Amino acid sequence: MSILTTLAEQLKAYNENAVKKMPEEVLNKMVQATTDLAQSDIAKGLEIGDHAPDFTLSDPTGKELNLYEQLQKGPVILTFYRGEWCPYCNLELRAYQQALPEINALGAQLIAISPQTPDHSLSMKEKNELAYPVLSDVGSHVIKEYNLLFELPTYLVEVYKGFGINLEEFNDSDWSLPVPATFIIDQNGKIRLASVNPDYTKRMEPSEVINELKSL
Repeated sequence: MSILTTLAEQLKAYNENAVKKMPEEVLNKMVQATTDLAQSDIAKGLEIGDHAPDFTLSDPTGKELNLYEQLQKGPVILTFYRGEWCPYCNLELRAYQQALPEINALGAQLIAISPQTPDHSLSMKEKNELAYPVLSDVGSHVIKEYNLLFELPTYLVEVYKGFGINLEEFNDSDWSLPVPATFIIDQNGKIRLASVNPDYTKRMEPSEVINELKSL
């Protein structure tokens, strides 16, 4: 796909192709799980105006990064993704990599977080040639603080296993995931922009993030 294609267009094209190959029974289960999550009171995420919880997490090399230390340098874009096994996450993180020069030029930093182990975070970073920090939240403690964690229903666990995806291996944890989310946090620790969508095929466009940064 052209680098000029928007993230939304890339996600839509991938999803349309994936749906064509998916058995109807499997597709129905995945759609049902997304609908049920959207209609629940679970994992709604923090909102604009909320205070962003501080945290310290490690990158794949073991180097620790603290959110509020980074905020001393400028605004932080915090994006929570599901894992390296998720093609939608790969598309999103690559799109943000393409936008990284402009993000940095505006004085901001980009940080990606998943519940994956450091080894899988390293694989994600290398595979997509990401030049920004990719942190591991093993145990999903930070994900919980940002109100993004949900547990997969049993019928969806079986679907994932059918795809060869074992979250207990990727995350060294149970069958839970974060709702994909992106936040812009200003230097006072206040959330200025929030995108939290239970539909994992939808993500915030990098251009929206850049526009908000310009207004800070």
